[in-house]
Amino acid sequence: MSERDSAPHPPSLPHRLADPVPVVLGGTALWFLGFFVVLLVDRSNSTLIWTTLSGSLLGIIGYGVFYWQRRAARRGSRGAQQGLDDV
Repeated sequence: MSERDSAPHPPSLPHRLADPVPVVLGGTALWFLGFFVVLLVDRSNSTLIWTTLSGSLLGIIGYGVFYWQRRAARRGSRGAQQGLDDV
């Protein structure tokens, strides 16, 4: 038996810390908020408008991919990532 096998394993994270959904949705909401703030404050800066809009849309797409992977893991799909169904 090696030293690595006998080392204690760290405890698993609590559900509220392991669940990425609040962080993903909160980050996406902040990008949308930034988009509306830029529209109100400096409508002439097209770089900021497109940056905040892109961040918002990428957050939505990212959440969609995460949701899709989690559903696949829960139904037992072979190609799904492992460990997503626990959260």
